Amino acid sequence: MNDITLPPLLARHFRAAEDHDWAALVDCFDERAVVVDDSRIHVGREAIRAWREEDAGTWTYTSTLTLAEPVGLTGHHVVVHLEGDFPGGVVDLHYQFTVAGDLIRSLTIAP
Repeated sequence: MNDITLPPLLARHFRAAEDHDWAALVDCFDERAVVVDDSRIHVGREAIRAWREEDAGTWTYTSTLTLAEPVGLTGHHVVVHLEGDFPGGVVDLHYQFTVAGDLIRSLTIAP
């Protein structure tokens, strides 16, 4: 990642993902959080952890944070540029976060 400033919660989320620290990553989410990625829906911390563990073993890639901006009172739009051995090799992923208190309530990831 680069030096774009993220809110502390999202910085913890991305740092945990980069470190493959799945316990720290799921601690960023509300117990009933919903993640939508690649048209698949994951509800709750255990499902989110399983999704991340499965995805981590599928591809290798580098990531660069290219944009972080607030959306309304509880949302954040973050763009991450990935390059790796996945089909196509390059993609900009848009992360749409909704935060409730100090936890992520929902996350949608899409190109």
